[in-house]
Amino acid sequence: MSMFTLDHENVFEGGLQDGTYEVVLYIVSQDAAKSGTEFINFKMVIRNDIEQKGKNQYVFHKVWASKETGQFNIQAINTIGRALSLPNGKKYEALQDLLQDFTMKTCRVTVKNETSEYNGKTYNNVNVKKWETTKFPTFNHVFKNKDDGQSNDFAGAGTPVEISDDSLPF
Repeated sequence: MSMFTLDHENVFEGGLQDGTYEVVLYIVSQDAAKSGTEFINFKMVIRNDIEQKGKNQYVFHKVWASKETGQFNIQAINTIGRALSLPNGKKYEALQDLLQDFTMKTCRVTVKNETSEYNGKTYNNVNVKKWETTKFPTFNHVFKNKDDGQSNDFAGAGTPVEISDDSLPF
């Protein structure tokens, strides 16, 4: 009886590779940078209920508010809403209602590893380049929990996470 079976499709390669992934948006919240610029923070996890590379890895995306107007990029929000199959023309009384509607929805994202510079420092980023409707609408992702001996990375999913300004690179 074999105790271990090697699977070369399930390896850690130092980060997420460029490609397209089925994800679930598990936390969507409004936040602000140290500079005061507001953004919508999308925290996604690559689904483990379908066969794909990168299962359980994280993908992060931000939609920034304009410094001039203070308004979020409505085209970006509409693009994400369509990818999540939210009804066209649906109205929301408040941004928080919209963000709640985004939470725990599935879609496909195409990501690319890129570098950027800020204040003379170079950062490596995984950037979402494309949002599409999921090809797997039946959602059976299993979030990690303490019962299976793994860390509880999703404790409090759907609730805001406190991040200090000092931990942000800008």
